[in-house]
Amino acid sequence: MRLQIIPPNVHAAIDYAAAPALVAAPKLLRLEPDSAAARAPRLAGGLLGLLTPVTDTPLAARRWIPMRAHLAVDALTGVAVAAVPWVTGQRRRGVRYWLPHALVGANEIGMALMTRREQPRRRLRRLLRR
Repeated sequence: MRLQIIPPNVHAAIDYAAAPALVAAPKLLRLEPDSAAARAPRLAGGLLGLLTPVTDTPLAARRWIPMRAHLAVDALTGVAVAAVPWVTGQRRRGVRYWLPHALVGANEIGMALMTRREQPRRRLRRLLRR
């Protein structure tokens, strides 16, 4: 059974929306601005905003980074964002300091696992190649 059900162009569209949302999340959640819990999503959003336009997807400005590398970075970023509240002790400050991080981390890891590495071919092309 293949888990890769998300096409790269859909992944890219989600990334374009998620990058500014991650950068704005600490302010929306009213996290202390200089805390590690606030810096982690900002860094993840910034990295996402830098990588997405140069990843090999139909929505990219330049296609410098292979999708496989982008997905690996997404998975590692998800692990890092989810781990920050526990590693730094920020989780003791309340649910708003750890729950969003856990959800964002799980989402990043899940998206990395479920995204196809190549754009699906059009149906006609697939039929002609058989």
